[in-house]
Amino acid sequence: MLKFLTRLVTVLTATMIAGLLVIIALFVIRFWGNDAPDLPATITLPDGARATAFTQGTGWYAIVTADDRILIYDRTTGNLRQSVTIEPDD
Repeated sequence: MLKFLTRLVTVLTATMIAGLLVIIALFVIRFWGNDAPDLPATITLPDGARATAFTQGTGWYAIVTADDRILIYDRTTGNLRQSVTIEPDD
């Protein structure tokens, strides 16, 4: 009975190690090929604007400024599409 338990513990340990290696390999494979998002080379902000956040979508990217504005730019031309002012919550 003791030999059986020893073999069982050895097999279960080997199975756990193999499973952990498979999980690590899957993480590496999953995240290895992801390209970083395409960021614009330069962004020209209006005078006095200081960027606090950046987000992007298909065909556009947006900058949130410290003076509570969202500046939405066209990805291909780099021109300002829209400026949204965030009103304070009353």
